[in-house]
Amino acid sequence: MKISGFVLLNLLAVTSAFSQLEPRTTINLNGIWQFDQTINAFPPSKFTRTIPVPGLVHLATPKIDDYDKFFKRADKVVAKDQHNLYNIDYTPRYSWYRKTVFIPKDLEGKEGIITIKKSQYVSQVYINGYDMGTSVACYTPVEFPVTSAIKFGAENEILIKVGDRVWLPGDAAGGTDKEKEHYLPGIWDDVMMSFTGKVRINRLLVLPSVAGKKVTVKAQLRNFSPSQIFVGDAMSDSVTLNISIAEKITGKVVAEKSGRFFAKRDNFTEAAFEVQMPAFTNWTPDKPFLYKATATLRNDKGISDDLVKQFGMRDFTRKGKFFYLNDEKIILRGTNVTLQRFFEDPDCGNLVWDREWVKKLLFDYPKKLNWNMMRICVGIAPDFWYDLADEYGLMFQNEWLYWQNHGWDEQVRKEYTDWVWSDGNHPSISIWDAINENWDNFIGNTLIPELKKLDPSRIWDTGYMTGDQMIQDEMDEPHPYQGPMPWKSFSGFEMNPYPLGNLNFKPDVIQRIDEAGVPQLINEYGWVWLWRNGTPSKLTVNFYNYYLGSNSTPEQNREFQAYWMELETEWLRSNPNAAGVLAFCYLANNYGYTGDWFIGNIKDLKPSPTLDWFRHAFAPAATFINLTDERYVKNLPSHQPGSTLLFNLAGINNQINAVNGLVKIKLINLKGQSSPEQQFQVKLNSFVRADIPVSVILPNEVGGYLLVAEFTPENGSVVISRRFLKIGDAKDYSFFQINPNSK
Repeated sequence: MKISGFVLLNLLAVTSAFSQLEPRTTINLNGIWQFDQTINAFPPSKFTRTIPVPGLVHLATPKIDDYDKFFKRADKVVAKDQHNLYNIDYTPRYSWYRKTVFIPKDLEGKEGIITIKKSQYVSQVYINGYDMGTSVACYTPVEFPVTSAIKFGAENEILIKVGDRVWLPGDAAGGTDKEKEHYLPGIWDDVMMSFTGKVRINRLLVLPSVAGKKVTVKAQLRNFSPSQIFVGDAMSDSVTLNISIAEKITGKVVAEKSGRFFAKRDNFTEAAFEVQMPAFTNWTPDKPFLYKATATLRNDKGISDDLVKQFGMRDFTRKGKFFYLNDEKIILRGTNVTLQRFFEDPDCGNLVWDREWVKKLLFDYPKKLNWNMMRICVGIAPDFWYDLADEYGLMFQNEWLYWQNHGWDEQVRKEYTDWVWSDGNHPSISIWDAINENWDNFIGNTLIPELKKLDPSRIWDTGYMTGDQMIQDEMDEPHPYQGPMPWKSFSGFEMNPYPLGNLNFKPDVIQRIDEAGVPQLINEYGWVWLWRNGTPSKLTVNFYNYYLGSNSTPEQNREFQAYWMELETEWLRSNPNAAGVLAFCYLANNYGYTGDWFIGNIKDLKPSPTLDWFRHAFAPAATFINLTDERYVKNLPSHQPGSTLLFNLAGINNQINAVNGLVKIKLINLKGQSSPEQQFQVKLNSFVRADIPVSVILPNEVGGYLLVAEFTPENGSVVISRRFLKIGDAKDYSFFQINPNSK
């Protein structure tokens, strides 16, 4: 039969259009699954529960047998400094997930992959009774080809077995946290099944360069065609990868490029090329402008696959001791989220997967506190958290769960490499954090240099490893906790107390910050943790006993915590050598070793006084009183009534431009009566500390007083700094409190 050229062209057009409609078909498997648990590795004879995916096993209905052992609401706190992972109080079980899904007949001939974005601990997948594979990865995608087991045009059974943390093998890159007692298993991120042609875009990295006005596209291609069997059989296939870059909101295409590559059969192949971006809008926390990169992969059959990734044009680099965002110096301000600890909180529920709650947690309130950075500490987050941060404007220091141990080198290389491939498109992720408070020569001196080649667009942090231990030290993470160590004896502390509020105090850790040649990101400090009912945490019982006595009330505890954290934050932020200050901790397990700064049920996100005062302590431009506290610091002499108090204000400004503003100084007695105010104008230059001398004549009346410095920048809100003073000799001193939200 002879076909005219016109008919042939039309047939080709129809075929091409059909290919372009759905080169990749994705079936979302999130939702309600059948669920149950067994003590042995055999599946249950019947399923008696259901469970949402994503989630963890505590969300099963009816509740799992050991639910009450995982979630204990303590009547009172018992001081404890750490926990052994293997001291378990429950029965380890296998968790089984079951779901049936209809796979359309028209997908036959395509290649299927099941993807579990995150599942902990040790996941094994069965399709229609066939074993698809097992993975020990807990924080990166678990993926298996499923085509050979699929029944097209019919229902298919998916069965997933998830093991307990105590069974995680030693080679896995899954660390332990000595301040966790229960490691909840489960599928805790999205699950999907996707179908493509013979060659798949398995991973896609779009790495921006603002300075170079370009993006580097890196793709990991997976060719499902069988490997060579006979001499002369093809060993690879020629493919074309096209990248089209468009503004996310408008859809306007701003750049496009194609490249031709050979994809090795039954294997992975990496492809890379650069796409010029002559004009673009930068991504910043204040203006989180996003683009979408659409990758289209063609082989000799037409379009084999396509994949879309959002990204932002931003450079996060360092010069000397400081970080730079898009070539502008930036001082990081923020906090920490310990998500894996929060999983064992009795009030956690499904909040971690509630988009509105997460949005409020990460953006609505933090924006009011002048935060631009959070550290996802000892464990990473579900993928949509990073999507939201990209969209609403928040930077992350993204930390692997490595504190006490990490696994075998080759498995660490495998999981860390997949981590970069999987999460590397998010402009919100500015720092890869490989280790918390520890050292590892392989990670620091072998693996990270390799990963810097894969992703040169970010900074790497390596725990307590510094320049004398690393080939390339990009930053350090000092943790200048002050005051008596909560888990040690307080003997001798009163001989050398921490001068809370003295901004010139320079212990060894601060001296090292001053002398360092790389950025010093202070991402932990302030061990004054409380549970949400206002009682001390497991680590801080003795701490509060020392400062407040054993019978302090929740209100007194919260008042002390807010004041302590305010003054410690002022101390650290007034150091011009600090590249950033991240307070610890914004979200944690309510009944754990540490704590967070909320009150009541965490679903309500009711802030404690500490969070309210952080609005002032983290203001981009501020003046801080440089005086040691006289309310809580013991054995300090009182001031002579009627004497003159001389002190400095430390003026700081984290912004690019100088800030002018008005300073008011006043002294408030117990009745709330204020002395005559001093007022003067100040100019705060960028990124330096200005010591501003102040003289105050103290009143003649004996008692406790509150010294207040208010700084009101032009076109800005008032920023308050405060110190408690003792004037004259009194048996007891009481102090007036001011409201941080009153102005």
